[in-house]
Amino acid sequence: MTAPIRENLSGLDLRAEIDRLRKERNAVILAHYYQKPEIQDLADFVGDSLELSRKAADTDADVIAFCGVKFMAETAKILSPEKIVVLPDMDAGCSLEDSCPPEQFKRFRAAHPDHIALTYINCSAAVKALSDVIVTSSSAETIISQIPPEQKIIFGPDRHLGGYLNRKFGREMLLWPGVCIVHEAFSETELLKLKTQHPDAPVAAHPECPPHIIDHADYVGSTSGILQFAKSFPGDTLIVATEPHIIHQMELALPEKTFIGAPGADGNCNCNICPYMALNTMEKLYLALRDLQPRIEMDEDLRVAAKKSLDRMLEMASGTVGKGDLGRA
Repeated sequence: MTAPIRENLSGLDLRAEIDRLRKERNAVILAHYYQKPEIQDLADFVGDSLELSRKAADTDADVIAFCGVKFMAETAKILSPEKIVVLPDMDAGCSLEDSCPPEQFKRFRAAHPDHIALTYINCSAAVKALSDVIVTSSSAETIISQIPPEQKIIFGPDRHLGGYLNRKFGREMLLWPGVCIVHEAFSETELLKLKTQHPDAPVAAHPECPPHIIDHADYVGSTSGILQFAKSFPGDTLIVATEPHIIHQMELALPEKTFIGAPGADGNCNCNICPYMALNTMEKLYLALRDLQPRIEMDEDLRVAAKKSLDRMLEMASGTVGKGDLGRA
């Protein structure tokens, strides 16, 4: 684990210092929807992981400070190799990434040579390099609809997202057994109690949720998709089954509506807050901008190999890749 901060930063106006360093370093600050509100509020961009990396790549910034988790910062480096990319806490990982070690994934692919690898973006750069097409929760349905039914597919590392796609499209993808610890934590029993208390409130759920939560959802989609649903549904109360920090953006955009986070096992635990995202703090962001550390470094061959599967996703999402172009990595 990263050593605790030993400097006394209590006398600093961290917001002012971060703003000063942002200008001095010509930095862009990115915050995922699952970050604490104080970090979302100071970021240049708030959004989903790939969306943030693409926005940062389009800037003339010299430094990207990614307030998210490691695979997201790696994606930013893949798309912006000339920029310095810092992550406030290098221990900010992901249970999905941890579930899929590259060597195990490589062996799994070798055991199924007639399958292509359709891989969720929540994985390491090394696993991206071993994949044929990366998908996000926003693009997965568009991409899978373009793959011929007879083509065998490995989907990883999220078995719940893969299972949701299997059910929706009638596929039989071979699923890697990873799960997101946040979305796994929601309780069906407690959700049903909440629905009883708010019978007119729809449920919006992320597809990383297990089937017993998805089955009660009125809308299933990515974090950005859930945010758009919050803006468009006609009622005044919404139950949200994803990491609850997304609710901050909903409340900023729609102060007249009520948003309720779906409960965990005992109805009021904090088990649906991502512990990895929570490692990023104002203090660590300040130090990352000041010291330009911890820094994402990546071998160029690995970066190029990982970018190939990301590029394939972007091409398929825009409809510019033909079905015959889906070769193995």
